Amino acid sequence: MPRQTKAADKVLPEQTLVIDNGAFSMKAGFATPSPQLEDCNLVPNCIARSRDKRIWVGAQLDICKDFGEIAFRRPVEKGYLVNWEAEKEIWDNAFLDKASVLKCDPHEVNLLLTEAPNAPLALQNNCDQMIFEEYEFASYYRCPGPSLNAFNDIPQLFGDHLRDPELSILPVECLLVIDSGFSHTTVTPVFKGRPIQQAIRRLDIGGKFLTNSLKELVSIRHYNMLDETHLMNEIKEAVSFVSNNFRQDLESTWKGGVGARKKNQESKDSLVVDYVLPDYNTHKQGFVRPHDPSSAAKLKKMGTMAGAGGLVEDFMTLGNERFTVPELLFSPGDVGMMQPGLPETIMQSLSGVPSGLWPVMLSNMLVVGGNSKIDGFMERLEMEVRQLAPAECTVRIAKAPDPIKSTWLGGARLASNPTALKAVQITRQEYQEHGSGWLAKVFSGAIAR
Repeated sequence: MPRQTKAADKVLPEQTLVIDNGAFSMKAGFATPSPQLEDCNLVPNCIARSRDKRIWVGAQLDICKDFGEIAFRRPVEKGYLVNWEAEKEIWDNAFLDKASVLKCDPHEVNLLLTEAPNAPLALQNNCDQMIFEEYEFASYYRCPGPSLNAFNDIPQLFGDHLRDPELSILPVECLLVIDSGFSHTTVTPVFKGRPIQQAIRRLDIGGKFLTNSLKELVSIRHYNMLDETHLMNEIKEAVSFVSNNFRQDLESTWKGGVGARKKNQESKDSLVVDYVLPDYNTHKQGFVRPHDPSSAAKLKKMGTMAGAGGLVEDFMTLGNERFTVPELLFSPGDVGMMQPGLPETIMQSLSGVPSGLWPVMLSNMLVVGGNSKIDGFMERLEMEVRQLAPAECTVRIAKAPDPIKSTWLGGARLASNPTALKAVQITRQEYQEHGSGWLAKVFSGAIAR
């Protein structure tokens, strides 16, 4: 029997589990006929140990109250799944625990799983073995995460004319996906739902790198925060912004002499903020407030009002730390990295695709990933790409409605189409018959089915 007929005749279970297995959080949920963002569940993709030696696995972290000095163990490093021992514990808690909303029987479920572009073959083989030999899912499709964004409603995002309903289940023809997540930032040109492999580019700066950079700056200037990764990540998300005029903002926050302070005071006041640190003993959350240079605020920080029954609070005054850290996405050379910034990386990626596709790629750029939520990121990126792009090309950059769940939603839309799903899924029986090497060739498109 021809292989194409065999693939078309195979019967798949009705239920499909879509997992976007990110380094910071795992986005998981079951595909429905009309997928919505609400169908996606965010699960912390880590195992954590608090200072009282308690272990928190995956979603259990949502009920943790004390994040002081909490230590994390993450199965995904540099974007790649390298620790299946830890990942299995997280997956067991998420998909096999009786109390989990995602509980399922893998034997009766199709799996759609994402991976980072250009994942090493050895890690891919490990993943295939775990899926089919350990969990024994009925069928499975592994693909680069950015490519799934092509199945979302991209024309509506850019305000283009509505697509034919019959075509809405198909991926958009051309899309340039900029995915700036926890481990790294990738630029992936996608053509008809498939990544253009030779044009994928990677920048080794992501949310983790930015958090560690802020942690080092704060530890030098304020308090020792080297063991407070969770807190510094929250501070980064709360106060960071990308500057549209980096040199000017840097000069305005410079602590110079008296004359310089008077000259820059007005602009400095708008950039400097206070972050009041959380109190985990009373479950008080940290928060941002406008900078208060008054002596009363300094007394509160020093604790001299404690004896009089006054409010005592610890806070940090943050100035240029707010924008020098996310600036690394655009200028990695500031910390000695021999890599181009994100706008230059985008242009390098375009150089790997035929020049005839440049106009449509530049007019269909989609930004996903947590770093896209930093204030000013989109404006700065669009401004610098316009400066580098050919003058005759229209530059359009859009951020996904939910940049965290966008990849998952694209996968759920693919899985909601039974015909398209059947064309890409590999059954456990086929895996046992042909092996992992054949599986890798099918997923890469080297073997047509």
